Amino acid sequence: MAGACSTVDFSKAVRATKEGTEIDVMVSPHSSSSGIQGIDEWRNRIIVKIKAPPEAGKANKELIEVFSKLLGKAELGRGSTNRLKTIVVQMGREEVLRILEAAP
Repeated sequence: MAGACSTVDFSKAVRATKEGTEIDVMVSPHSSSSGIQGIDEWRNRIIVKIKAPPEAGKANKELIEVFSKLLGKAELGRGSTNRLKTIVVQMGREEVLRILEAAP
């Protein structure tokens, strides 16, 4: 699904908070490439493929890099030891959705 994110509805995985916007993701480490791959509609989470292994924080670091390139400063909000994580960005929800839906 890489390259087809513009046809994906990310709205159920993205929500506004007092601190900015939270983005629910499901990480797939040990992948051949890194980036947003689509949405898991059952879990309402964005699927993110990561090259790094899930050890010593390597996958978390790469995940933050993926979102920081798209959305500016990103932080891991929840899920540091789980495949299901929440990313926090200091940006409005509508702007986050616009950028995610336009991403290659």
